[in-house]
Amino acid sequence: MKEKLPKILDPDIHARAFSPRESWRVFEIMAEFVEATERLAAIRPAVSIFGSARTPPDHPYYLLTEQIARQLSDAGFAVISGGGPGIMEAANKGAYFGRSPSVGLNIQLPHEQHANPFQDISQTFRHFFARKVMFVRFASAYVVMPGGFGTLDELFEALTLVQTGKTRKMPIILVHSPFWAPVLDWFRKTLVTEGMIDAADVDLIQLIDEPKAVVEAIFKHYELRGFEPTAAEREIQLHL
Repeated sequence: MKEKLPKILDPDIHARAFSPRESWRVFEIMAEFVEATERLAAIRPAVSIFGSARTPPDHPYYLLTEQIARQLSDAGFAVISGGGPGIMEAANKGAYFGRSPSVGLNIQLPHEQHANPFQDISQTFRHFFARKVMFVRFASAYVVMPGGFGTLDELFEALTLVQTGKTRKMPIILVHSPFWAPVLDWFRKTLVTEGMIDAADVDLIQLIDEPKAVVEAIFKHYELRGFEPTAAEREIQLHL
C-alpha cells in the first residue's frame, strides 16, 4: 500500500483565485434576481410552458402549443416561456394575441437563442439558474411540450422541487402522449421498481393531449383554493 502524501493547504491560493471580478459577479447575480422579481411580481396567475427551441412554425407541436397558450391567456393566465424560437415562440405568440400577458425569460447563449417578437414582458438573463428560479417562482402550473435537454432539465427541476416540498404542489402537465408515454413507462418500470422514487411520485405528472383539457386540469387543481400562494407557501418559495 502506497504511503499517502500530505496535502498542501495554502489558504492564500484560494484568496488569490477568488479575484475581484468573481466578487462582482455575485452582485450581477443579485441584480438579475432583483430586477426579474420586480418585473414579474404582478403577473400572477401564470403558467410556464417549456418546449424545444428547434421546432419550426409549421410543425404540429408549434401549432398545438400556440393553441394551448391562447386558451390559457384567454382564461386569465399569463404565459411564461423561455422567450426564444420554436415552442417558446409558439407559447408567447398564443398568449400575445390573447387577453393576458405574454412573458419571455430570455437567456444569453452563444448560439440558438434569440428573442421572439411576441412578448409583452421580456426579461433577459445571463445565468441559467436565476432564470430557472423565475420559471418556478411565479407559476401556478407547468405545461411541458416535446423538447430536448433544456426541456427535460426544466421538467426534472419542477418535479424535484414539488416532490421535495421546496415549492407548492401544482399541476405538471406533459402534452402529446406519443412523445411522453415512454418516459412515464420508464419512470414506472425502472425508477419505481428499483426504489429510486415512490409510486406516488409519478402521480405528480398529468399526461394530456387537448388544449381545452389542459386549461380544465389547471382550474380543477385550484377549484378548492385560490391561485395565490398561502402565507406558508410564500415562505417556502423564498428558499427556492
